[in-house]
Amino acid sequence: MIKSIVSEERLALCDLLESLDPYHPTLCDGWTVSHLVAHLVIRERRPIAALGLIIPGRLANRLAKLTSRWASEIPFHQLIEKVRNGPPAPLRLIDGPMNLIEYFVHHEDVRRAVEGWSARDNVIDLNNLLWERQEKMARLLTRRLNNLDLTLERPTGESIRIGSGHRPATLIGEPGELVLYLFGRRQHSQVRLSGDPEAVHEVQTGRLGG
Repeated sequence: MIKSIVSEERLALCDLLESLDPYHPTLCDGWTVSHLVAHLVIRERRPIAALGLIIPGRLANRLAKLTSRWASEIPFHQLIEKVRNGPPAPLRLIDGPMNLIEYFVHHEDVRRAVEGWSARDNVIDLNNLLWERQEKMARLLTRRLNNLDLTLERPTGESIRIGSGHRPATLIGEPGELVLYLFGRRQHSQVRLSGDPEAVHEVQTGRLGG
């Protein structure tokens, strides 16, 4: 199932990109859609360069320059086609787990970058898959938050407790909305947050991510 859902996200994103011009905004600071699609191609086809995504300093700087260069020098439609064709053969076996969250988040980075967006309907299977990966992902993304007893909760009532602090907070939303919030798209996710006022403030303003 995961492979087919990731393929659907990939193709839906490509269809959306083809309807836009290369200068369309995204939720990624400083990136247009041409930068975003260049990033996706580099991530799958230039793994050494993509190390700059996790290693700061010189590697990150080189990756930023490569992304900008590809975004400006490679025709937009060619970049989209590379994404549409999927990863090279060595990575196809792990396309699902490697790209589930990546393509969901970046799909929404494009969809939600303009006024009038709305959450997608008919994504039950996608939300269920994201929920299955929620605990491990959330522990990583919230590890820098201070002294929190954080609970993630679906509208269905299912919940996951994250952290072992003393200040309780509960973040409620569909799994995809929780993913977006914890990946820093706080202002563009549909969630509810309650709990100890200091804990709520920490979730709203504290450092998320790697």
